[in-house]
Amino acid sequence: MAAIVLRVRLISGDNLDLKYEDSEAGSEAEVIDRVVATLAEDAGVLRCRHGDRLLVLYARGVSAVEIAPRGAVL
Repeated sequence: MAAIVLRVRLISGDNLDLKYEDSEAGSEAEVIDRVVATLAEDAGVLRCRHGDRLLVLYARGVSAVEIAPRGAVL
């Protein structure tokens, strides 16, 4: 299972640091490709974690996504 941490900027201007895990991906690069492809769709939805909480991220509310080598701090 590969996981990455995303810093997401919403259309409202707020930022969220989210953890996204993908059990089917073999590498971090595959996870990043899947996140970008999902958020590029009109009806794209990602199930992420924000701390201990499950969060559903809808693509239509996202204005930018940042992926750093070290990731964001949760």
